[in-house]
Formats: sequence, structure tokens, C-alpha cells
Amino acid sequence: MALIFRWLVRLASALIFLTVAAVVLAYYFASRSLPDYSAENEVSGISAPVEIVRDNANVPHIFGQNDADVYFGLGYAHAQDRLWQMTMLRRTAQGRLSELFGTRTVPIDEVLRRFDIYTLAVSSFNAQDDQTKAALRAYSAGVNAWLAEVNEGALGRGAPEMWLFNHAIARWEPADSIAILKLMALQLTSHLDNEVLRARTSLLIENERLRDIMPDDPTDGVAALPEYAELIPGVPDFTPNTHMAFQSISPVKRGPLAGASNAWAANAARSATGATLLANDPHLELTAPSIWYLARLELSTGGVIGGTIPGMPIVLSGRSADLGWGVTTAYVDDQDILIEEVNPANPNEYRDVTGWVPFRTRDSIITVRDAPAVTLRLRWTANGPVMPANQFNLGTITPPGHVTSIAWSALSDRDPSMSSAMAIMRARTVREAIAAGEDYIAPAQNLTVADRNRIAMKTVGALPARDENHQSQGRLPSYGYLPENRWQGRFPYSDNPEFVDPDGGIIGNTNNKTIDRPFPLHVSHHWGDTQRINRWRRLMQARNVHTRDSFIEAQLDTVSFAARTLLTLMGADLWYTGDPAPDGTPERRRQIALDLLSAWNGEMNEHLPEPLIYAAWVREFQKRLIRDELGPLAPEFTHADPVFIERVFRDIDGASVWCDIIQSAPVETCTDIARQALDEALIWIAENHGEAIEAVRWGDAHQATHDHPVLGNTPLLNWVVNIRQSTSGGDHTLQRGKTAGTGVAPFQNVHAAGYRGVYDFADPDSSVFVTATGQSGHPLSRYYDNLGELWRRGEYIPMSLDPDLARAAAVGISVLRPAN
Repeated sequence: MALIFRWLVRLASALIFLTVAAVVLAYYFASRSLPDYSAENEVSGISAPVEIVRDNANVPHIFGQNDADVYFGLGYAHAQDRLWQMTMLRRTAQGRLSELFGTRTVPIDEVLRRFDIYTLAVSSFNAQDDQTKAALRAYSAGVNAWLAEVNEGALGRGAPEMWLFNHAIARWEPADSIAILKLMALQLTSHLDNEVLRARTSLLIENERLRDIMPDDPTDGVAALPEYAELIPGVPDFTPNTHMAFQSISPVKRGPLAGASNAWAANAARSATGATLLANDPHLELTAPSIWYLARLELSTGGVIGGTIPGMPIVLSGRSADLGWGVTTAYVDDQDILIEEVNPANPNEYRDVTGWVPFRTRDSIITVRDAPAVTLRLRWTANGPVMPANQFNLGTITPPGHVTSIAWSALSDRDPSMSSAMAIMRARTVREAIAAGEDYIAPAQNLTVADRNRIAMKTVGALPARDENHQSQGRLPSYGYLPENRWQGRFPYSDNPEFVDPDGGIIGNTNNKTIDRPFPLHVSHHWGDTQRINRWRRLMQARNVHTRDSFIEAQLDTVSFAARTLLTLMGADLWYTGDPAPDGTPERRRQIALDLLSAWNGEMNEHLPEPLIYAAWVREFQKRLIRDELGPLAPEFTHADPVFIERVFRDIDGASVWCDIIQSAPVETCTDIARQALDEALIWIAENHGEAIEAVRWGDAHQATHDHPVLGNTPLLNWVVNIRQSTSGGDHTLQRGKTAGTGVAPFQNVHAAGYRGVYDFADPDSSVFVTATGQSGHPLSRYYDNLGELWRRGEYIPMSLDPDLARAAAVGISVLRPAN
């Protein structure tokens, strides 16, 4: 027995030793790729020394003798901190993920190959102006200089992920940056998904009910607010809405998780300091690290600071000494699905306006790790690339003998959007910034700008010119051989919505409808917000003048206008009407929940139980409304739509018919469904968050999921690479925290403001910004999540162009010298 015990001890000791040794060895190899921020290196590609000063938040301030050297420094800094992220974005755009990940990413590669984004990016390089070409070349040289150092210095393959998915890293090319911008266009659009869902739904229900479940925006369009003096003073802070009217690594997002953002500006008359203000917080899927990277560039035109995306040499949202700019997704209807008839006598031909013509074709080979290569036959019509039936659920709406092609403004091989974005970054006045946006094509954005004296908002991006006789106005798939369904180029830039120096002094956008114009100048039928805009309008007009802090307060506001509206309807016949009930019964739990909600102000605070009760209630209520009419299609509607629910309760155009369950003999009322939905929601809460309703917390369900797109689901490693935080906000608050809508944790915060910035031109260096995680993409770096807790608490860091301030608490100063 003693001998067995000794051997067990030895075996256990050996296992512990091997485990510790393996951990130490893994740490050693992974840490090799941590960059030295205070190194001096000789590099090829610069004409004079470049200095990268990293302030105490690890934001690089890049100084050089000319613009090209500064862009070189940005490429170098991006690659130091985000090499894995950059290579993944490039691989995604190229359709080459399967070389690393095998068969599970073949569908993603297939989509990108069929859109042919990378080929279009290569062609679009020649469409850039000379300044942009030079910047792209210099940026690429900076990335490649860091790659050379990784290879020569054995710096852990450049990123710890490379040890798990080792593959040679190709040199960075200027087209790679253009491809990432086009990839953003795919990530931010939701019109294709919406068009397919609308078509599928229309096959199940009559058109009148389709207007309920997929309602139009009931507003007239909001961008510029009226003069403050025109408002009735003393309006209470509550106004019911009376308008009647894939895999995480995939860039293709479901409609509810497509791009969103907030931006607003105030002119000198509406600012307490007599200078303009601008705030911007773009919303994207939460990841670790965040897609955003803070940087400052000292260009020949002056300093520029703000949010960049690694892989591109542009500040997408930020400021210079004279101008601030921010972007929000414009929801321009820039995609159409065309039904193409295939020649039954020759499958290589399709019906064109003039008759049968051949598809334009090309073969493309996807190399797949540990599996045979996949050969795709790519096909295009005059309208765009042909997508197979298994993509985007297109097979559900494509008749036999037909295929679908996609018309999309981003599919341009002469796309100067990168040049336009860089020109906006160099602009010094509102008018210069608006003029710079003329050549921008995709992704379509609302550009909000403020110089020291003026404010404006302009939609930048191509507005497809549709025929006024288009069969579906672009809302549903239509026959591609009919000339009236085909695009006729783009409308002139002057037709894009524009708002300059409004009389009311305030301008803004929350992805809401900005303008109400008849088709075909309508901009879009499908918008991203009908709720946040109401709360924003209230906050902006609640005071005569604004400050930087009041703009921050609005960015962080968590009051749900939707909750205030819907609860008065859903609980109208339930408040205080229940009979006394003993503890532990469903009736008693319902009474407790209603008592809590009746005293609630609609604030989606992470520490309160009411937001969770409300969210679970409306989710269950919509499920009960639609599951009998839509059947298996009901799960496609993952998020409760406040406009739909309000239409139902107010019986707009007979919408209350949704409350009656088709399969049952009795006629159910909306109050019946609301009561049943509340009971069901409380059961779900008890099963998932505890029996004590008063003790549950919204933040436990609404955790921000900053997950690593590749390693986030890997046991053990997910504890290292994922960042989880309890957060406030919700689907319809200005501090937007869009919920997952599906799965075992439907209220997780998966889509939010990865970047926040507030720019104050009374004292530009008092401007502030922050990102959701940290500057580094290396999980072992102390800068991997150094900004995350500030972001969660609603705090910011200084956004200063003062070089002395950056140097005063620098965590490192890198010097790049020209190689002999």
C-alpha cells in the first residue's frame, strides 16, 4: 500500500510539474509577441525619423517629417497591437478563412468570393487620388516593417493566436485597406436580410398585416430640431408615442445586429461656452479586442485624433484643431435582390432585357485546412453577382428555374470612398468636409460635422437611382430582366439629405429616418431606429444650452422611451386589478411585478429588476402574438418591435387581430395575451435568475459580451480572451446595448458603442473619448482591457493634441529611423 501511495504521489507530482511547465512554456511563447513600446529600430520605407509616443492609455501619438512617414507610423503601431485582427479582416475580405479554420468557415468564404470584394478592392486602388495612394503605400510599408521585425527577431509569430493557427502572413498591400472598408459596408447593411424576410413573411400573411409586423417608420423624419423658443415650456418627461403610422467571425449580420450609431452637434447659440459641440458613438458588434483603436496623427494639415480601425489609415470619427466629425449608419437602401430567369435550354444563360445572354463566369478555388479544396463557379449578371439558394435564405423566395443576383452599391471596381474619407479627415471647415464626401460610395453614412462656427449633417454614400415604376420600390425581390427594376446609376450628390446650420441650433441622428421624401428619392423604406430619437429629442430640447457634460449625459442615458410607451398599453387593464393572492402563487408574483413596473421610470439600470421584467414581458408578448400566424417563421423575429406592439394595442388598421389565437375557439383580447405573457416571463425569470423577483438584476442578464471572435468559445482560453461586464441600457436606449435576442441568454449585450467621443471646440483639448476594451489585441498585455472598465462606468480619457501632455506620462516612446 505504501508503495502504491508513493507512486501515486510521484505521478501526481509529475502531472503537476508537466502542467506548470506547459503553462510556463505557453506563457513564454505567447509573451514573445508583446511589443516593446520604447524600442528604437531602423526600418526601410521612411525618409526621416518617426516618433510614436504612447500616452498613459497606450494611445499612440505619431510624429514624422511628412505625411507619408506619419501613415507609416500608424501602420506600424496598428500591426504592433492588432496584427491578428488585421490579418483576420483581410482574410475575411479575401474569402480565405478556411485555410486556417477548415470546413466550418467555408460558407463565409463562399459569400465573400461571390461578392468578389477583394478583386473589386484591387481594381479600386487606381480610383484613389494621389495623396491617398501615397498614404496607402506608406501605411502598408509600416505594417510590413513590423512584420519584418517579427520575423527577424522571432517575436512570437506576431500574435499569440498565430501559435494555434500558424500560417504565413503575406505582405500588406494598399488594396487590403480598401477591402476592409468594403467589408465594413457588408457588415453595416441590413437591406438584403430585410428584403428576404419581408418576402418570406408576405407569403404567409396578407399585406395589411405585413405592415404591422414589419412597419414603416411612422415619423416624418428628424434631423434638425426646431428653435427652442418654439417649444411649449414645462413639457413633462413622459410622452406616449402617438404616431400611427452566423458565426461571430462572419461579417454578415442579421438585420437587428447591423450597424447603428448616435451623433449630434450643437452650434454656438445652443452651447454654454459659445462654441460648437459634437458627440458620436458608433455601434458595432462587441468583440475582444474592440474593432476600434485610438490614435493621433500629426499631419502637414495639423493634428488629427480619434477612432481608427486597424487595417485602414483613416480616423473615422474624431477631430482636428478646427473640425470634428462623426458617423452614423445612414440605412440608405443600397441593396436589391433581382430574380433572374435561367434559360431552360441552356443553364449558362439568363434572360436579359434584350433576350438570353450568357452569365459572366469565373472559377475560384477555396483552400480548406485538413479537407479537399472547394471549387466555386462564380456567376454575374448585368445586375450583380449570383448568390446560391443556400445563402441568405434566398432559396425560400426564389421560384424554380430562376436564380438571384444582388445589386449593391459597394460592388464598384472604381470606388474612391477611401480617398473621400481621407479628404474628410483633412478638411478644416464644415463646407470642406461636405464637399469631400461627394465621391464616397459605401458604406453609406450620415456624416455629422462641426467646425468652430458651424454644424451640419450630410448623407455620404451612393443613392441608387431606381425607376419610379419599379415593381417593388426595392422592398421585395423583383425580376431582373424588366428594365424598370434595374438601377439607373446613382442620384447626384446634391440629392443626398443635407442639413446645415439649422435655426434650432441642434442636429443629430440615431439611425432614424432623416427625411420624408417620396420614392425614388426616399433614401430608404427601412430604418434602424424609431425609439431612441424620441428620447434624444427630449434631452436636447430640455435645456436651452448644452455643455460637453450634457452631451456625455445624453450619450450615457439609459431611459427607454419604448418601455414608457409600451408599459402604459400592456398594463392598462392589469394595474391594481388583481385579487389578493398568497405568496408563491403565479397571481402573487404577477402583482409584485406589476407593482414594481408601475413605479418604474423606464431607466434600464443594470442594478434594477424592472428592466429584466419589462424585457422578458415584451419578448414573450410578441412571441405569443406572432407564433400562430407565422408558424416556423416566427423565430426570425428575434427582437420585440415597439411600433408593431403599439399598433396592436391601439388597433391601428385592425392590428389587434394579432391578439386572437387562430387555433382556439375563444376570441382572446390583448389584455389576455399580456397577462399570459407576463406570467410566462416571470416563470422564465425564476428559472434563469431566481425566484425573488425584487432581487434580480438587469445587469446579470445584460452582460456585455466582448468575446474573442475565434477563441471565445474555446474552453479555458475563453477565460483569458473574453471580457464580460454587467451593463445598463437596452435595445432602445441612447446608451444602446442591443440584446442577442436568441439562445439561452437572449438579453446579453452583444452590440453597442465600441467608441465614444465628445468634442468641445470651446477648449478642444478638453474633448474626451474611450473604447470598449483596450488598445492591445494581445490577451497578456495590460492594455488588452485597460479602457473597458472606464467604458462600462461611463468614463472617458482626455482627447488632447498637446504633445507635451502625451509625453508627460508616456508608457513608451518608439523611434523609427531610416535604414542605411
